[in-house]
Amino acid sequence: MEIIKNFVDNIHNEAYKDLYLSPVIDAGTYVFLGGRREESLDGSWNFSVDMYDNCLRAKWFLEEKTNLEGQMVPLDYGFDDWEQIPVPAVWNLVKPEYFYYEGPAVYSRRFLFDRKVDGHVFLRFGAISYEARFFLNGIFLGVHRGGSTPFCVEVTTHLKEENRLIVIADNTRRQDQVPSENTDWFLYGGIYRSVSLFCVPDIYIKDMKVHLKDWEKKRVCVSMSLGGTSRFKGGEAVFSIPELNLEESVFVGSDGNAEMVFEVDSLSLWNLDSPKLYDVELTYRLHGTILDQVKDRIGFRSLKTKGNEILLNGKTVFLRGVCLHEESEEHGKAVTKEDIRQAFSKAREMNCNFIRLAHYPHTEWVSQLADEEGFLLWEEIPVYWWIDFANEKTLVDAKNQLTELITRDYNRASVIIWSVGNENPDTDERYHFMRELAQTARACDDSRLISAACLVDAVNLRIADRLEEHLDVIGFNEYYGWYDPDYEKLITILEESKPDKPVVISEFGADGYISTSQSGNQVRGSEEEQKEIYEKQVELFKKTSYIQGTVPWILFDYRTPKRLGVYQKGYNIKGLVSADRKREKPAFSVMKNFYEEVIIDEQTD
Repeated sequence: MEIIKNFVDNIHNEAYKDLYLSPVIDAGTYVFLGGRREESLDGSWNFSVDMYDNCLRAKWFLEEKTNLEGQMVPLDYGFDDWEQIPVPAVWNLVKPEYFYYEGPAVYSRRFLFDRKVDGHVFLRFGAISYEARFFLNGIFLGVHRGGSTPFCVEVTTHLKEENRLIVIADNTRRQDQVPSENTDWFLYGGIYRSVSLFCVPDIYIKDMKVHLKDWEKKRVCVSMSLGGTSRFKGGEAVFSIPELNLEESVFVGSDGNAEMVFEVDSLSLWNLDSPKLYDVELTYRLHGTILDQVKDRIGFRSLKTKGNEILLNGKTVFLRGVCLHEESEEHGKAVTKEDIRQAFSKAREMNCNFIRLAHYPHTEWVSQLADEEGFLLWEEIPVYWWIDFANEKTLVDAKNQLTELITRDYNRASVIIWSVGNENPDTDERYHFMRELAQTARACDDSRLISAACLVDAVNLRIADRLEEHLDVIGFNEYYGWYDPDYEKLITILEESKPDKPVVISEFGADGYISTSQSGNQVRGSEEEQKEIYEKQVELFKKTSYIQGTVPWILFDYRTPKRLGVYQKGYNIKGLVSADRKREKPAFSVMKNFYEEVIIDEQTD
């Protein structure tokens, strides 16, 4: 083998990332956090864009200031001298120079850790866009892919009293990622959800899943698993609901897993009018000694389909919905609880009981607040438009994002639908890919409904998709009156389709710009035209009995680089409310009145 005498690794080695492909941080590393004490690492971090990926190429994370001969070498970085930006936040809104930046960027912060730990210490990231690599005190901890789901990485053996944490966040669009290169939303970058440290004992509760198995008999199912089981010695799991003076226990198997099913006669069910939540506890103990305990706040409700109906606690429910992106003008994708409450308030004002969280997992705050306020949620992963359906690596990525989402939100009563894709072409590769996702969702959680926002059969004009046999609810995206102005097609589709499952109109709508032309004529995409399209759509929905929900696109106008028309100016303006969330468009009232009619009809049935 030829030895290249003038080879300089950080200049000539284009396979530099091969050193950082594993370990992969995925759903298998996730630890249930409920009730545990966290040490926040939010705040000011040192930051720099790194468009040539030099932190990896030149191994800046090692902070080597001398060469092999012990001589001082020049440095091309200065972690502690870089500018400081907030975490959580998106870098795009920190200053104008970063607005459209896509690529690697380096975050660094120092922190102290002076406690002696008899167990395990984990770092938890709420989300990083999109691919992230982590270094603690110069040690590579792993790589995580997927820009919207939380993950945990153990750092026990690498902690010192004084520590440096480096995160390389890379939101480069790639063909084999989920989503792929082409989307219709703004690609924000950065560590945009919270970062924390937490400690668990040597043997700890890794996961707790709770759901109502039978609403009539009020039968509850609790499953759990242990982590750190290399020294597992048996023991029991005890589940309790203090408010009901309930306590149930089960022996934990040799594999560290356990499940218990029991009836709770006094249980009040979670529903839209009375979103009852209970504080619950799960304790793991050995010989009477408590080794670990986790807590959660949970609502108990049942969800099924019957023919074309969706049943919540045995009663038919019509999903009075709206779509929502994770974005505010001030915070971008790093939305606050106040942003979420504001969105909920506006949806409630429109008489909504249902929100489709498009097109990726939103912050866990959304489902927690929806539990409290009595909203139903559709949650999805960004298998959006075209992705590399034939690529096994892409499928692994999608499955992991779906599993991480389900693991995070399994206990949320508000979440009723897992969606595995949006507007994907009906190819053989796509069918096999999304069938695998549907099966993954079913294996992870058989207590909820599975859907996908599908395209119509535009040739035969009917609702048809091979994926339907693997779904519980058919999502139907249609823009008749807008992208296709011919309403007759929609009339034919709705009349000719004979689905044996509930159908949710998961998207419809049109641009809504507050203007007319100088001649006084209505411009294409005006708010007046948007209102007319909504009125015609609603009249058709009223006549179609198998439609069990409608979800207009979208609640608020939002940023997207795909929309550069004279009226759009970098925004998708299909919102029923302006991007600043202050002005309702006329179509807002159309949906508000329609949903009010639905409520009256339900009350008189």
